[in-house]
Amino acid sequence: MERVHIAFFGLRNVGKSSLVNAITSQNLSVVSEVKGTTTDPVKKSMELLPIGPVVIIDTAGLDDVGELGKLRMKKTMEVLHQTDIAVVVKDACSFSSSREEREYHTLFLALEERKIPYIVVWNKIDIVHLVTEAENEIAVSARTGENIFECKELIAKYAKKKLSQLEEKKILADLVKVGDSIVLVMPQDGSAPSKRLILPQQQVLRELLDLHCTVISCQDEDLEHTLSMLREDPKLVITDSKVFGQVNQILPDHVPLTSFSILFARYKGNLSKMLEGASILSELQDGDKVLISEGCTHHRQCEDIGTVKMPDWIQKYSKSKPDFHFTSGGTFPDEEELSQYRLVVHCGGCMLNEAQMKSRLMAAGKVNLPVVNYGMAIAKMNGMLDRTIRIFSEK
Repeated sequence: MERVHIAFFGLRNVGKSSLVNAITSQNLSVVSEVKGTTTDPVKKSMELLPIGPVVIIDTAGLDDVGELGKLRMKKTMEVLHQTDIAVVVKDACSFSSSREEREYHTLFLALEERKIPYIVVWNKIDIVHLVTEAENEIAVSARTGENIFECKELIAKYAKKKLSQLEEKKILADLVKVGDSIVLVMPQDGSAPSKRLILPQQQVLRELLDLHCTVISCQDEDLEHTLSMLREDPKLVITDSKVFGQVNQILPDHVPLTSFSILFARYKGNLSKMLEGASILSELQDGDKVLISEGCTHHRQCEDIGTVKMPDWIQKYSKSKPDFHFTSGGTFPDEEELSQYRLVVHCGGCMLNEAQMKSRLMAAGKVNLPVVNYGMAIAKMNGMLDRTIRIFSEK
């Protein structure tokens, strides 16, 4: 299950880092009287009672100055892309200047545009007494601990709503039933991590076990033998997208087939938008800029799917020579940069939280830029997209 991402925002020296440390009961962030102590965002995955699994993010000040300050502020605003709950920290004993108020106003507009719920925390009430009235505001002292417990409870109230939404979302629950036999095709080639399964495979396997399905796992070269061992056809075959072609040739047409990548596009609510993007692949022309984006960072290999295989497949399918660009990890172009592209080909996004994926799609949508994920792109280029999404239309 995804962790709820809770990010702390505010001006320099309002006590963001002190508040983070007080709430987590850990020294996650360096604290100093010197303005601008926090530079790059500080992230920590942890269990935070009474909330549960979370990622805490401390950010640099919204009012940072100088050339480096501008870069830090950009990094801070980029944190919004992965934020589920925002904690906006203000100084109870200091009047904000008009410039500082503009910084907060810009932040609130960005939060509202992205529909990110937020809490306003007035810090330093050990210096100035303050009573708040709004239900999403609270006054605390990070230094003395006053109202820190109540602050955690308020954050938990908002976070639990998000957690319940995540718990309700299932990858396969409406596609399979108790007792179904499901085959997972998971090639273990040079690009596979050593001695473990990748995250989407882990999540799908765990959910199928929770649903009391019988799961049979194999590599692509063993699929034919695996199917011959079964007394009846599996209810569903889920494969790694890069071996779609091989699996499609072996698997009888009446057996439902899809991929981990396509399942995750549906799980994150992106299926229909990705389908629209798939149609652009055949329309690409020489020189069209295509962005291939991955949510994780890993060591590139000679047969890397993102930087080697995908460009090669797209060129052969479109009979053109697009201009390929690449991003990975948390890096993703802003709207101005996105406007130069004809298409975004994105990974399944298993290492991105829901907020990050939605933010990327929203940015692309603002400039009318089509997006397709790896699984749908590969299925389209193998002439089998209809087959791989058929199981969803049957529900």
